[in-house]
Amino acid sequence: MRTRRNQPDVPAPDSPWSEIVPGLWMGGHEYAGRSGGDPEFAVVHDEFDLVLTLLRMPGHGPAPGVEHHVWPIPDGPLDGTQLAGVMRLAETAGEALGDGRRVLVRCFHGYNRSGLVVAHALVLAGYSADEAIRLIRVRRSPWALHNELFVAYLRTGLATARLLEELAE
Repeated sequence: MRTRRNQPDVPAPDSPWSEIVPGLWMGGHEYAGRSGGDPEFAVVHDEFDLVLTLLRMPGHGPAPGVEHHVWPIPDGPLDGTQLAGVMRLAETAGEALGDGRRVLVRCFHGYNRSGLVVAHALVLAGYSADEAIRLIRVRRSPWALHNELFVAYLRTGLATARLLEELAE
């Protein structure tokens, strides 16, 4: 199974989500599953206290009563408003972790969009951008953050990237 149509050589993850640091999980809506054949759907019930969704797919949860924030963004160039939303989600994740809550950040497969939010949350917690990227690739998949534009955003700093995007508009 492969990820999005524009990335035919990128394999789908083996699991619905992966723990990056204690309490902070990264995942998606679809994964290769146990058989490695047909995709399996990742449906969130009440495993997490907070779910941050960057690509909403009906029927994938979370359960009623679970705090859920949705901020759809493309797996491509982001404008200043979209980057601001990513930054807010990363701050929300960090605050929830500080309160001892279990957080899932998800997109389609849990590679790029979720990686951008999780990496920024790690940067806010004191990691360098490269440390955050490396940790995500070790814990989630070597394919995580294969979107080089998102890596560039992280290395530049999201606040700076946002300012540059807004100036270009």
